[in-house]
Amino acid sequence: MSKISVVLIEDHDLSRIGLCAALKQYSDIEIVDNAANGTAGLQKIKTHQPDVALVDIGLPDIDGIEITQQLKQYQSETDGFKTKILILTMHDSEDSVMAAFAAGADSYSLKDVSMDNLVQAIRTTYEGNSWIDPAIARIVLKQAKTTKPVTLASGKTAASNQEASHSQSIDAVEEEYQQLLETYPLTDRELEVLELIVAGCSNAEIAEKLYITVGTVKTHVCHILNKLCADDRTQAAVRALRAGLVK
Repeated sequence: MSKISVVLIEDHDLSRIGLCAALKQYSDIEIVDNAANGTAGLQKIKTHQPDVALVDIGLPDIDGIEITQQLKQYQSETDGFKTKILILTMHDSEDSVMAAFAAGADSYSLKDVSMDNLVQAIRTTYEGNSWIDPAIARIVLKQAKTTKPVTLASGKTAASNQEASHSQSIDAVEEEYQQLLETYPLTDRELEVLELIVAGCSNAEIAEKLYITVGTVKTHVCHILNKLCADDRTQAAVRALRAGLVK
């Protein structure tokens, strides 16, 4: 079985050394190189073209946001460049979370995540799926409800943190997901359930608010996950935000 190749960019020496040592304990992951700053890390990613780039958002020169933007641009201009970007960020920096989300990285994780969850995030990202830490998703969704809407690529609206130093429009969902939504649009009831999912309500709370049974809620949630091609409620909420389904 081929290993998942990873380049790690982290400016704190102990954290970088510790992560490299810890990740080497997993048989399906290979750290091919690492860097202590963004400039060197960006070059090493382009040189090695790893499966996944694990990038700290706070770097001393160019940060993880700019690295993500440059790599996305490089990817659009370079055939065969398929490196996925997994951003590491801090829970208490809402501006950075919003900027990371808007930059278009493939996955987002807190820096204090458990090693098993980080490895799962790497594996999920490698497989072509997004791994978004629930705490990060909550910050994004919280900000979406308290900031001014901006136009998405789809022409719909979503929210953006205008105070973020790297703020930009949040991209719409990927084209294949948008096509699925057009083919299998959410019903009015599913949209109501989705709004409550975004608000953090449990199935029981949704049932109580909408005067339906928990079983019916579960059915609606299942349909929502299928239509949004989401693995769980958090991913569904984030994709709903990207698609402008959440007001």
